[in-house]
Amino acid sequence: MSAHLVVARNYVAESENRIHSDEIAQRYGFQGALVAGVAVYGHLTWPLVHRFGTDWLARSVAKVRFLKPAYDGETLSIGIEDTADGQRTTCRNAAGALLAELDSTLPAALPAPMDPACLAGPPKPAGRPEMTWDSIETARPFTPWHWQITEDLNRTFAEQVADDQPVYHEAAHPHWLLAIANRALTREYVMPAWIHVGSEIRHRRLLRVNETVEVRAVPLEKWAHKGHQFVRVYVAYFRDDEPTTEIFHTAIF
Repeated sequence: MSAHLVVARNYVAESENRIHSDEIAQRYGFQGALVAGVAVYGHLTWPLVHRFGTDWLARSVAKVRFLKPAYDGETLSIGIEDTADGQRTTCRNAAGALLAELDSTLPAALPAPMDPACLAGPPKPAGRPEMTWDSIETARPFTPWHWQITEDLNRTFAEQVADDQPVYHEAAHPHWLLAIANRALTREYVMPAWIHVGSEIRHRRLLRVNETVEVRAVPLEKWAHKGHQFVRVYVAYFRDDEPTTEIFHTAIF
């Protein structure tokens, strides 16, 4: 299969996360505003869904790593290769630099779901404090909320990553699935500038247009490394009290 070419677009320039603005991104040493990692992930899923269809969206395990930023207007090349365990899709810019990679498998048996006890601890207090080392507490679940997968917004998220595959007339787009994990954080904290560095995604059930699921989340750990502070959050979408999707979401905050 030849590389899938697509133009990166920064659709979140006006978001609260100012790393998607030129001014703040340049202050941190980037050449300009960063395209959202969730959009890059959406591009990376294109060859997988092209090959496997809804099977990949319903029963896969994937791990995405963001290595370098994508910038608005760049032409991205999305490649796919088979590995010993599954597939690796890669995102490169026109200069050939590796920006992100996604390793995925369709295992015969999915990993066991997270122990539901992790979501049963004392909840985080209501409100949106600024996210700092002291304000984020591990093992304090967020307030659950409901996400309705509407046809119009699903179409919007697909269009933002130039994905017109017919499967998304029925299925929720992976770009939106990962964006909701971002939303789980920003509902609870003010985060003026933060960077999504990677996620592990476990698709357990196909999520369909017009469904509503409950979003539950809890910070699992935080750590400091080379002057940066990281947080890893567990986000899960539940239908009939069973997880359809589990995401382990990591960001520099």
